[in-house]
Amino acid sequence: MATSTARIFSLPTAELHLHIEGTLEPDLVFELAERNGVALPFESVEALRERYHFTSLQSFLDLYYDCMAVLRTREDFRTLGERYLDRAYEQGVRHAEIFFDAQAHATRGVDPEDVLDGLLDALGSGTQRGITGGLILSFLRDRPVPEALQTLESLAHRAGDLLGVGLDSAEVGYPPRLFTPVFARAKELGLRLVAHAGEEGPASYVREALDLLGAERIDHGIRSLEDPGLIERLRRERIPLTVCPFSNVKLAVIPRLAEHPILDLLDHGIVATVNSDDPAYFGGYLADNMAGLADAFPALDGALERLARNSVDASFASGERKAELHALIDEWASRA
Repeated sequence: MATSTARIFSLPTAELHLHIEGTLEPDLVFELAERNGVALPFESVEALRERYHFTSLQSFLDLYYDCMAVLRTREDFRTLGERYLDRAYEQGVRHAEIFFDAQAHATRGVDPEDVLDGLLDALGSGTQRGITGGLILSFLRDRPVPEALQTLESLAHRAGDLLGVGLDSAEVGYPPRLFTPVFARAKELGLRLVAHAGEEGPASYVREALDLLGAERIDHGIRSLEDPGLIERLRRERIPLTVCPFSNVKLAVIPRLAEHPILDLLDHGIVATVNSDDPAYFGGYLADNMAGLADAFPALDGALERLARNSVDASFASGERKAELHALIDEWASRA
């Protein structure tokens, strides 16, 4: 019997690939625009939603940055984070490692510490509900490398408030090797290292992220399947991939969900996880992605628990917290 949607939504998981700016729902865009006196290039919530048809990663990013302009204050980022955590909790998320783009906000004159503190405020309220997590400072790969390093240094004295660093934005033409000095500095600061690679970019970008940046986890990584040797390495070294199915379809990386390689990754023994990426733009949060995959692939039904456990194992949570999360999954499985 296929797993019901309600049961999928109750499956305890960790979300490891989530851009907090990508949770900015249209109604919140207009709410924050009014709060901050920001003029929008959209007449209404409905007009904004009509723009959610993307032909590429860049077409999405153009709208993404337009909407981001409404985020101005510490309170704005607290509101944004709390709204995400409310939705995530309803979809089974019990641990969230959240990307944020301080660099993009700094170019608009927003203090990176206001971004950080607002999101920490939100995480504090999330902990009270039972969601643990941390923040990953992401660098925009299509911006100058010195700017990324400057952003990192601006928050170096707050390294204890960060979980790690990541690399995102437009991938093609911006190989990971460009950011080697930035990631070396992050490692000096004791931060965990992850990187987007192998989404639109080739499998070679995944190798660079591992070998040159020291990435412990690869965000997306689905094009690794084009390199059998790389797939074997990912399996052998248990390097996780944070896969985002709805995102891959919405950005035309995969033609349709039924052609997504999630089962291929699992069949190869890869520590694949399911995540929502930018859910406000891509049509669903984590459990929505899981339910969509379950509908597209009946064979995935038996792998839902494995995907949840992969997410816990791939997280940077403490050993104690991982044990707690696995116990929650055990409880879920016992109710089958």
